[in-house]
Amino acid sequence: MSETPETSKKRQKTCLQVATNVTEQKHHVTRETRGKNLGLCRGFRGCTVWLTGLSGAGKTSIAFELEAYLVSRGIPAYGLDGDNIRTGLNKNLGFTPAEREENIRRVGEVAKLFADSGVVSICSFVSPFADDREMARKIHKDAGLKFYEIFVDTPLDVCETRDVKGLYKKAREGVIKGFTGITQEYERPHKPELVVSTHECTVQESTQKLVTLLEQEGIIPRSLRDVDLLPELYPSESTASDALRHEAESLKALPISTVELQWVQVLSEGWAYPLRGFMREDEYLQTLHFNTLQSGMDGSYRENHSVPIVLSATAAEKERLDGVSALTLTHEGKPVAILRRPEFYFQRKEERLARQFGTSNPNHPYSKQVLESGEYLVGGDLAVIERIRWDDGLDQYRLTPNELRRKFKELNADAIFAFQLRNPIHNGHALLMQDTKRQLLERGFKQPVLLLHPLGGWTKDDDVPLDVRMRQHQAVLDAGVLRREDTVLAIFPSPMMYAGPTEVQWHAKARMNAGANFYIVGRDPAGMPHPDKGAYPDGNLYDATHGARVLKMAQGLDSMEILPFRVAAYDNSASRMAFFEPQRKDEFEFISGTKMRTLAKTGASPPVGFMEPEAWKILANYYQNLPQA
Repeated sequence: MSETPETSKKRQKTCLQVATNVTEQKHHVTRETRGKNLGLCRGFRGCTVWLTGLSGAGKTSIAFELEAYLVSRGIPAYGLDGDNIRTGLNKNLGFTPAEREENIRRVGEVAKLFADSGVVSICSFVSPFADDREMARKIHKDAGLKFYEIFVDTPLDVCETRDVKGLYKKAREGVIKGFTGITQEYERPHKPELVVSTHECTVQESTQKLVTLLEQEGIIPRSLRDVDLLPELYPSESTASDALRHEAESLKALPISTVELQWVQVLSEGWAYPLRGFMREDEYLQTLHFNTLQSGMDGSYRENHSVPIVLSATAAEKERLDGVSALTLTHEGKPVAILRRPEFYFQRKEERLARQFGTSNPNHPYSKQVLESGEYLVGGDLAVIERIRWDDGLDQYRLTPNELRRKFKELNADAIFAFQLRNPIHNGHALLMQDTKRQLLERGFKQPVLLLHPLGGWTKDDDVPLDVRMRQHQAVLDAGVLRREDTVLAIFPSPMMYAGPTEVQWHAKARMNAGANFYIVGRDPAGMPHPDKGAYPDGNLYDATHGARVLKMAQGLDSMEILPFRVAAYDNSASRMAFFEPQRKDEFEFISGTKMRTLAKTGASPPVGFMEPEAWKILANYYQNLPQA
């Protein structure tokens, strides 16, 4: 950071040379047009956030945290960091006052171009001189762009303790000349838009202060804010439940099926947030055609939502209930919820099936339910009388998204990776989960936590029942195959639809609502054999790779990282499950579900190392006690 006076003068002459024969060229694309087409959030949001403060104050940490926050929510943003700029665009500049001024002028101009393109430009520069920062502000003001000066006010002694490069030490020893805070004064901002500190609060807390500012300024829609707790659609107090129950008794009733009650539970606990009831027709159409839902006061943001969550009604029920302001939903004669402002609309079943499942074959298990349902759908806001309980001995595993968020906080989790399954766990699954944890630790996470989250709603008849799967999963944990200390075993209450790549988006989105930020996806998620065995060469309804590929491209899942499934098989040479190696393919054996069921039914044992022995006993006992067909 030091140089000879001769070199400094040459640089100043070079950088201060002014071009006189240039004319500004006007763009054909307006800011309004960019705002309509750039990013997932409609509207022009271009601006510059300028973070200033001492070296080590935390400017870059906040800048990159804010950048990740915005990008994950569909708002284009880019962090311009002082060190990065000086290794490229400004590598010919030193640290004399004139060169510092030119450094900030160039960055101000670049940030203006980013902002003019609709990007939130996030600049993190020491920028010690007030006049230089005011120059950057004026560059934006003259262009009609918003500029926010953020003072990262961290005490000098704290900055010195963070000095991993030893710059402060060198400055105090006289090795580095003109170092801000030691031999060069830092001019504190007089009227910044915001003052934050990484001394008395975390980087995340400081970033949230910036988020609040950008919300107040209309740069970020308020609907994008992270929420600590999701709104639940049932009351927390018994007196409110009593009042709802009393109201429900005075309303006309619509009976619902067990699967529809499972959807009531899904909606009421917040898994489908921001959905607050069964879909009205506009919401149904958005889901069916775009796999998303508009959210926010102005509908400027699209949340991923790939599956219709709807309630059916017969023509006779529509005739009886159409026009009421509210109705009661009953299950087996018991009032469970009130549906307010109900909206009835015709159900075009073939269209729904073709779009959701890619087939209208009546032998598809969930399609069969749709075909047998009423001719109409009815949407509306839900007020659930009390939390749904099933009294089957498994309710303690049915943790809501809010309960899971609190659990992760108690475990001090800094990464939550979710694993969805509807089958028993074998050691190949365990290997995948163990390897995922290893990868996260290598990436710098300190406390990654596994959400082991079996699906607990309706499944087709030949799937292993939930109670058996839960006992089998517990046996895996009891044996230490997965660590209890950093594993949360809970039940996901959704029914299974077998809708392949369409449904796997729902599975990921729901876990995102529960606080997960990593999602493990395997081959053919939510898939099944085609009801017409000869329809496709592989016999399956969906391509086995499409689920993972679609998840990586899906709109509205940006805050969740998708972790592809590595294929595991039984390694005969090592007598254990291992990741498949094509060069040793003859030494590997793929043990299919059919073979596993055959072994279990006949009392034969699987190869050593395929599944935890106690877990296998539970599975084998279930199959051996099935009634003979």
